[in-house]
Amino acid sequence: MNYKSNNLIPRPSMRMLLIFLFILYSTFCFSQNYKFSDIPPELLKNANAVARLDAIDIDIEAINKMKYSVRLAITVLNKDGDKWVRTRAAYDKTKKIKKIEAHIYDAEGNEIEHIKRKEFKDIAAVDGFSLYLDNRLLFYEYVPLQYPYTVEFVCDFETSDTGALPQWYFSSGYNMSVEQSNYSISYPSPELKPVILEKNISRITFEKKENGNQIVYASKNIPALKFESLSPPFNTFCARLSVRLPKFHYKGYNAEVDNWKDMGLWIDKNLLSGRTELKAGTKEKIKALVNGVDDDLEKAKIVYQYVQDNTRYISVQIGIGGLQPISAIEVDNVKYGDCKGLSNYTKALLEAVGVKSHYVVVQAGAVKVDFDDDFADLLQGNHAILAIPYDGKYYWVDCTSQVHPFGFIGDFTDDRKVLVVKPEGGEIVRTTSYTNEENLQKIRSSYQITENGSILGEALIETKGIQYDNRFHLQGKSKEDIIAHYRSFWSNINGLNIKEYGFQNDRDTVAFWERVKIEAPNYTAKNGNDIILSVNAFNNNGFVPNRYRSRKLPLRIQRGFLDEDECAIQLPVGYQVEELPSKVVKETKFGTYEMALVPKDDNSLIYKRKLLILKGDYSKEEYNEYRTFRRFVAKNDNLKLILTNQTND
Repeated sequence: MNYKSNNLIPRPSMRMLLIFLFILYSTFCFSQNYKFSDIPPELLKNANAVARLDAIDIDIEAINKMKYSVRLAITVLNKDGDKWVRTRAAYDKTKKIKKIEAHIYDAEGNEIEHIKRKEFKDIAAVDGFSLYLDNRLLFYEYVPLQYPYTVEFVCDFETSDTGALPQWYFSSGYNMSVEQSNYSISYPSPELKPVILEKNISRITFEKKENGNQIVYASKNIPALKFESLSPPFNTFCARLSVRLPKFHYKGYNAEVDNWKDMGLWIDKNLLSGRTELKAGTKEKIKALVNGVDDDLEKAKIVYQYVQDNTRYISVQIGIGGLQPISAIEVDNVKYGDCKGLSNYTKALLEAVGVKSHYVVVQAGAVKVDFDDDFADLLQGNHAILAIPYDGKYYWVDCTSQVHPFGFIGDFTDDRKVLVVKPEGGEIVRTTSYTNEENLQKIRSSYQITENGSILGEALIETKGIQYDNRFHLQGKSKEDIIAHYRSFWSNINGLNIKEYGFQNDRDTVAFWERVKIEAPNYTAKNGNDIILSVNAFNNNGFVPNRYRSRKLPLRIQRGFLDEDECAIQLPVGYQVEELPSKVVKETKFGTYEMALVPKDDNSLIYKRKLLILKGDYSKEEYNEYRTFRRFVAKNDNLKLILTNQTND
């Protein structure tokens, strides 16, 4: 760590000075030794990598001047640990890299390679797109020859942006332990004293020191946490710091922000102001498209379709490109943009036809992450969408998607707290939550069993909600990919042959239908003259959660769903079921399972099945109970019947 003197920082007491000199000396000595044998044995348990040193030193020199130094030394134990090696840094016209280098050490701590700045590749963060040429990336990719090895990475930054202070995770993720973690921030005056939100910090042992105008956190020997399935997101329980300045500078604008209302007001008046201007020709074109349409929601649908048909999305992370969107005129000229640019462009088109909308910042991804209600900072959020107020509710629109129906956001931005930016200020709002029953899959199917044990079948699959999001993309796939999908989806059917398929996508009701005809030779098994039949051909759910002897983390079922199945089964001529099972009903706190098999006539059966899984958070002690329920489902889904040949009796 680099603890800098600063003329604006009061002179520390001798005792505090000795403490900091000791930390500095310890860090210096520690950095010279990366021998694998020196790693404490308890840090090797469950670890794929060990952070020997993870340190950041932030120096706020003024409201519009910040320097910070990153130092990271990672000992990688195996191939799975390679992902923790970070030898890259982004920069732009407001953020400069003053120093960057890396050192590679072998298991004995001997330096085997020194990577200087000139050896780092310097590339555009968004290659080939002129609007984003200022966003660049320095990176070096090290290919290990043997394990373990250690990579030490040093990078010094200087920036005028103080609105996005680097956040701190004392441990970066699963299966990585930490030997030494240090966070230091200094500031020039009380009015720029950072506001620090400590999250889950009681989970680790740490020291916190405030010395004049400097705050230091230090922690040692954090053991690796083994990944466990169906756990909450890592950032919801790991020890971390969120840091912001009450007054800051960002992209040429000063701000004083205390809450999300302030933040939204500042974003609207500065980062978004003037960026929804459009050329007169574009305004006339979009007005012509909605000519004769009076309803604002119908106008919004037409505008959204226009954006989908006339622009393309390019990925620029907010962390790289910043929060300020490219102007609507620029997007209109080149017909492409990132999430910010396309959201702002759509907002501009909606304004042109008299429809109100709000710019929205969201933490997107399949794993749902909420904004902190009581901590307003610019680093929360990695994606931008729009909120269209209509009839007392918001319609959420992801302007980067060229395939999603209007108002459907899917699992990328569903059910999470986001920042809605309004002229009167920011507001934290939860996006659409698709309830358990709304995430629906219905399969109406039939199959005929031939005397040689094959089946000929047909299935009509209807999906809605998040299950729609998982399926509707099939209509754009190649024949090879579609066949591969069904062979994976129906992996319980050996030798599956897809004879026909067809799709219908209703974008208005957000429902997707698949009609599939199949055949499978030798689906059944023979036992003498009898036939052994696996009844549930089209939705055989064999998922059973992993078993843990001593689970450490709670259980989270992030999204619930409902599957409803009905299948007509035609038996071979002369065969009957030896014994029909009783109806099965299992109700638990995690959901419900029902299964029934009833005769339709002498030669056919009706199989009915229902599986409802409920979204929820549960204790680690309840995990085994959930696992037992899913084992029950898997067992009954794998129900087998014995069909006897009556003609041979």
